[in-house]
Formats: sequence, structure tokens, C-alpha cells
Amino acid sequence: MKQRRILISRPDRIGDVVLSTAIPRAIKKQFPGSYVALLLREYTKDIYLNNPYVDEIITIDDLLEEKTSFFTKAHEIHKYGFTHSLALLPNQTINYLLFCAGIKTRIGEGTRLYQVITFTKSVSRKNYIPLRHEADYCMDLARRIGVVTDDLASEIFLSDSEKEEAASIRNKLLNGKKYLIGIHTTSGNSAPNLPAAKYRELVLKLKQNNDYSVVVADNNVPDELKDIDSLQFPNIGMPLRESIKKFAALDCLVSASTGPMHLCAALKVKTVALFCPLTACSPVLWGPQGNVNEIILPSENYCAEKCPGDPKKCNFTGEGGIETDTIIERLDRILTR
Repeated sequence: MKQRRILISRPDRIGDVVLSTAIPRAIKKQFPGSYVALLLREYTKDIYLNNPYVDEIITIDDLLEEKTSFFTKAHEIHKYGFTHSLALLPNQTINYLLFCAGIKTRIGEGTRLYQVITFTKSVSRKNYIPLRHEADYCMDLARRIGVVTDDLASEIFLSDSEKEEAASIRNKLLNGKKYLIGIHTTSGNSAPNLPAAKYRELVLKLKQNNDYSVVVADNNVPDELKDIDSLQFPNIGMPLRESIKKFAALDCLVSASTGPMHLCAALKVKTVALFCPLTACSPVLWGPQGNVNEIILPSENYCAEKCPGDPKKCNFTGEGGIETDTIIERLDRILTR
């Protein structure tokens, strides 16, 4: 049988790319000897470095930023001789690119006009009914080419030297304490989140626990937290792969539904995550995959009574919202699991 040469396209955000990491593993286990490549944005390729299930990483920034021509990029991809492509994120330009690169079997999500006229095979989410995980919907594209799996666990692979670096970072940040707790305070407006003042309150309370060394894991730290005495900010200005090593050093990350939450899940670091129950933001759809985790939701009636109508504007405050004491209770619990 001719070797399957499969290109997975996910030119998207960090969390989305992390959730795609189950697919190369599933393909390689189903089709030993297959060739698997990823088509990614430059800033997310670090997620797939050192991944034993990936043969090649191709970046798409040059085309999307108009630094190279469409047909030059199509020719570059054509040279790999791909037999299949899985476009996890619908994108008109990439759809035409994969078509012009001569990939015979192309799978995409949905039935948009540009997919129809290029004879792209379709996988539908059927309005999220029944509601499943994003990683499961993405795996449907691999299932369409014969993959059989329900294993959706995310994975990021560190080299031996990176593991040693993470251990060294951990020892330094622990400062003689028992647990290293990361707090990630921002979400890029991609999900409901606590205001910075609430995260300040949380950090100050956690610092009272003599077992906890607390760090803020954001790349850009809110002003409200910068003046807290002896608080450390190890990820400021760090490239993604350096941040990944620092996330790997943690015992637990507290955050909203963000890319760093998914990074930690893929590194098997425990997470305590704040979620909204509405479908677009639900933990059923976006929860961490593959780690020990705690999900915190506001009270049952909070959304009906307090939600501003746009979950991205929700800050979980007010009666029935998410309190810092609840987060600490869940954190204390998960560290003993």
C-alpha cells in the first residue's frame, strides 16, 4: 500500500493547537509508517517540537502575511507528496492552497462554498449537538480517513535537557517551599475571566500559606500585581518554548480557560480552571485534556441573573460568581490528588 502522507492544518491559537496534539499520535498508531506533518503559525510551532509522532512542521505565516506568493507556497507543499490533508480550522486561503498543492484526499469541517467547489470532503459539527469536546470534533477528521480512537489526551514532549532545565527552574522558584503554584491572570478576551484585582486578592491569600510558592505566569503582567512583595514573574518576555519549560516546573496552574491551561494539561501539570457553562465556553467543549484538573463554574443561576450577555465580558464577580476562597479550596484539594 502507498505510504499515507498526511498534512494537518491548524493555523490557530495556542489552546487550539495543543488540542490537536492527539491527532498525530492517533494517526501513527493506526497507520505505522505513515508520514505526518503540521501546517502551523510560527508562534505555535514550539508546541510540536520534539514530538515523536510528527515528521515535519511547515509554517504558513509567509503566505498569510503576503511575504510569499500563493503559488510558491502551493509548490512548496506539493513537493511533500501529501496524500491526505485535515483542515481543522476552516480557512478559504488554506483550502485553495491544499487543493492547488495536489492533495488528493482533503477533509474539512463544514460545507462552505469554497469547500464544495474544491471537492473537499466534509465533517459536520451539527450545531454542537450533542456537545462534545473540541479535540473530539477535530478527531472526527482523522476518523474520516480510518483512524479509530477515543484517546484525546494532549501531549507536549520535552527533551531530556529541557526536563533538567524545568527541574532547575522548579527548585529555584520553590525557594524551599513544598508546592509551586502558577497563577495566569489574563485570557486575551477569549473567555470569561476574573478581573486583575481579584487575582491580586487570590495571590495575597495564597502567599499566606507557608507551603506555597506563588508565581504569576503571564507573559504580560497586569499592573495590579506588579507591586506585590517578592512575587515572581518568570514568563515576562519569554518565547513560547521557554514558557513551556516554566509551566512544566509547576505543581498546579490556576487560570481561566486559556492557552496556558491547555499547555499545562499537555505537560501533565495539574490545573484549576474557571469556566462559563454557556455552550461556546463550556468545559465540555474546552476543558483540559489528559491531566488531573478541577473545573470551577459560577452558581447555577449566575448566567441568567448576572451575565452581561457576552460571556467574553463576564468577570465572574457578584453574588453567585467565583470567589477566591473557592479557588483556594479547590487548589488545596487537587494538590493531594
